[in-house]
Order: sequence, then C-alpha cells, then structure tokens
Amino acid sequence: MAEEVLITSPGKITSHLTSSLLAVAFLTSFGSSMLYGYNLAVVNSPAGYIKEFYNRTVVNRNGTGLNEEALTLMYSLTVSVFAIGGLVGSLMVGMLVTKFGRKGTVVNSTVLVFLAASLMGFSRICGSPEMVIFGRFVTGIHSGISLSVVPMYLGEIAPKNLRGFLGLMPSIFICAGVFSAQVLGLHELLGKEEHWPLFLSLVVVPTFIQLMLLPWFPESPRYLLIEKHNVHATITALKWYRAKCNIQAEIEEMQEEQRSLSSVETMSVWQLLLDHTVRWQVLSVVVINIGMQLSGIDAPSSSQIESEVLYAVTARSQDMPPVQAKITILPLTLSCSPQIWFYTNDIFENAGIPAPEIQYTTVGTGAIEIVAGLIGCFTIERLGRRPLIIGGFGVMGMCCAGITLSLILQTHVPFMKYVSVGCVVGIIAGFCIGPAGVPFLITAELFKQSHRPAAYTVGGSLNWMSNFTIGFIFPFLQMSAGSYCYLVFCSVCLAVAIYVYFVIPETKNKTFVEISQMFATKEAVEESQALTHPDQLKLKKMNGYGSLENGSLEFDSSSSCP
Repeated sequence: MAEEVLITSPGKITSHLTSSLLAVAFLTSFGSSMLYGYNLAVVNSPAGYIKEFYNRTVVNRNGTGLNEEALTLMYSLTVSVFAIGGLVGSLMVGMLVTKFGRKGTVVNSTVLVFLAASLMGFSRICGSPEMVIFGRFVTGIHSGISLSVVPMYLGEIAPKNLRGFLGLMPSIFICAGVFSAQVLGLHELLGKEEHWPLFLSLVVVPTFIQLMLLPWFPESPRYLLIEKHNVHATITALKWYRAKCNIQAEIEEMQEEQRSLSSVETMSVWQLLLDHTVRWQVLSVVVINIGMQLSGIDAPSSSQIESEVLYAVTARSQDMPPVQAKITILPLTLSCSPQIWFYTNDIFENAGIPAPEIQYTTVGTGAIEIVAGLIGCFTIERLGRRPLIIGGFGVMGMCCAGITLSLILQTHVPFMKYVSVGCVVGIIAGFCIGPAGVPFLITAELFKQSHRPAAYTVGGSLNWMSNFTIGFIFPFLQMSAGSYCYLVFCSVCLAVAIYVYFVIPETKNKTFVEISQMFATKEAVEESQALTHPDQLKLKKMNGYGSLENGSLEFDSSSSCP
C-alpha cells in the first residue's frame, strides 16, 4: 500500500531564537568546531622550535642529528597526519551518531581532545616527538567527527526558519580558531620557544567548558522521536529549544517524517550509494564537498621553505629570532583556512608591506575570514543558500582568474600589484561567506533522518580526501603551469556554481520532507520521460523516502493494444 505523504503548510512551523538554541550553538561550535580551525594553524608559528626539538631528541637518542630532508619529513608528517586523522574520524560519524546520538557524540568525543592535549603538552618533558605526532593524529580524529556532527546536531534542533543561521555558526568559529592561533602564535604572546607545548595543548580550555555545560542540554528532538521513538523525551527537548506554541506543530511535522520512514532503517554508506531515489542528493553532496577543496582555497604553499629562508635572512639583519619574522602559513588545511599562499608573499611585498610585518598581515586575513563568515551567517535566512554558495564560488572563480592576470601583467602595469592583493582578499571573503559553511548545512537539509548519518560520512570523507589530494598534486601543478595554475581552480569554482544553479533547489524555510519531495519530483519526471512505450507503463508506489519505487503493479503487455 502506498505511503501517504503530507505537506505541512508553509510558514506553519516558525520560531524565534531562544537562549537555549543560542547556548547549544555556541557551546558546540566553541568547544568542537573552533578546535578544528585552531589545530590547522597552531603548528605553523612554532615550526622552527618543533623541528629543533625533534633534532635535539634524535641527537640524545642516537648521538647524531637528522639531516634537513629527514627533519622536513618529520615536520611534514606532524602537519599532514592531522588530515589522516580527520579522514578516520569522518568515517566513524555514521556509527557514532546512531549509537550515541548527536549530542552524545559531541560530548563523548571530548575524551580525544584531552588525550591529544596531554600527549602534546607533555611531549617535551618526556622527550618524545612521537607524542606530538600521535597527538596531532588524535586531534584530527576529533576534528573529522566534529566537522560532521556539529552541523548535523544544530540542523536538527533548529527550526526551519533558523536552520541556516545556526548551521553557519560552526564555520564562523572555525575562522575564529584560525585567527586565535595566528594571534597567540605571535612572538609577543606564545610564539616563544618555551611556550610551544602549552600553545599546542590549549585546546583543552574550550573543550573543558563545553564538557561542563553541554550535557545539561537535551539531545536532538528528531533523533529522540524518529530513531528512539521516545515521545516524552522529544517533548521535553522541544520545550528547551522552542516557544510552547510551536511544539505541537513541530511534533506533527516530525511524525510525518517518521511515517514516511516507517519501512526504512538507518542506512549504511553502501546502501546510500546504491539508493537511486537519492542519487541527485548524493551527487550534490559529492560536488559541493569536492569543489570546496579543489577551489584553490587549500592549495598549500610549496614556497614555505623559500619564505623561511627569506625571513630568516631578514630576521638576522634585525637581530631577532627567525620564527618571529616568518610568515604564518598553513600547509594542509580545509574549510575556513585560505591557502592561496603560493604567491601571497610576493603579492604582499610588491604592495609595499615590509617582510617582517607580513605575519601581522596574515593575522589581518584571519580577521577578514571572521567578518565574511558573520556576513554569511546573518544574511543566509534572508538571501537563501543558493545565492551564498553560487555567489561565493563565482567570486572565488573570478578572483582566481584575477590573480593569474595580475601576476602576468604586474611587471608591465604597476597598479596590478594592488589588484592581486584585492583578489587574495576576494577569494578569502568569497569562500567564507558561502562555500566554507553552506555545504555542511546543505548535507543536513538534503536528506531525511535515515539517510543523514551516511550522507555526512560521504561528505566528510570526500572533504578530507580532496584536501589531501590537492595538497599532494598542487606542487606538481604549480611547477608545470606556474601562475596559470589558478585557472584550474577558476574552472572548478565556476563549474560548481553552475551545478548548484541548475541542480540544487533553494532549501530556505522548508522542512526536510518538503526538500525531499522536491528531489522526488525530479526523479519522477525523469522516470516518466523514460517511459517511451505503453508496454513499459507501470503503476508505482511511494517508497519509504517519499519517491517512486519500481515494481509494485504492472500492466500486462498482452492486454495492451498493439
């Protein structure tokens, strides 16, 4: 028997931003998402001191130090193992949120932060570089989990008219984490040799605050009702997060989704990939997550070694430590960590910024990230998801082309050096306004409860794998294409913007059931167009996801007219 799908009348479920919603958004973003941004940037300022510690430890163990290649390899492993841990964490998301719930996963994963901070904080006392490397790996696992679970949790507790605002809060705190690491890494603060273990282990502070306060807030109401079938706990949770007048309407909307999923269990990744009823949603998640990483925002700076040499020379001339004068660069990153730094040193110097001051300019770009993220957060419910992500990728694409053009022409046209600076700022702002956070929000909105954990596993793992891929191939791309390499990123940005324009509908102020029905309509239209002969006509029932399913009733071809 076909499942009846009910549509909630537009505007029926709305709510104001309550203190409980804001508190949970702050605690989860501050205690989890911000750590991701912080851990991206934290190893760059003390890079010289960490290398010196590695070399000194090996000398104490073996009597001989490491050569430059081995030392660089160890430091590169320290940086890149974070991404490997992130991939591992992202693959665990589906299992964890199904077993422990959304809030439960956030709270339980804090043990990883305390473990990692202990390893890194006591590494110098114990004389163990392995503790630093393993600690970075553990923080990567936590970040891989948090990048998916926090947007999922906030997307499920938020009313539909506030889902975009709350869904972009994690991306703002990621930017704040990068900015915090850049500021604290200045030589005047924690950028000194004796402070680097403390600098690496400061992540316990926001996590401790989160662990003390977040358990007092309830679990996701959707998880409690649809997966745990606990109506009483659902009502209690909604009373925390909503005004009383909105509770009944929202419970009815969740029960509607529960009825549509009555025959569908929580899906595995493999089942999700084989489910043709959500193929456009899965493809959309793949495109926007890969596009976010291949947009050029995370192209690592293979000029880092040259920069260190340049600034070390500058530092010697001014009698200050090399690390103090070295620009902060983030080699293997994703999300809100603009890594268009291959030419940025030259761009800033050509604009007249003294080399020793470039580290402060880098801090300024971190501030731009936060401002751009705030603009996106406060405009998404007015403009919608599509304008932010299409506009963001479009601006990034044009600025990538602008960097290529300005680098080619700046020797002949003097003002082009200022154009290149503007393009750097444009890429950072364009990314943080939309593409930095909207893909994680859209992943929650495009799927209903049974498919959402697997969708986040797919999106998160592709995000980390794409990040690793661009980090690996970019040096070769730059060597072969030179300044033209950013035309590749320009093409990727524009291609993603075009895909979103033609395929992904606007999800602003819509329930999860309504969004699913928009894609179900697309599937139904395609299937009806494929029926080119009367003998192929089938009556189809609604499956558990709200789309059409083959094989329920067929007309016998022998009874049809020839």
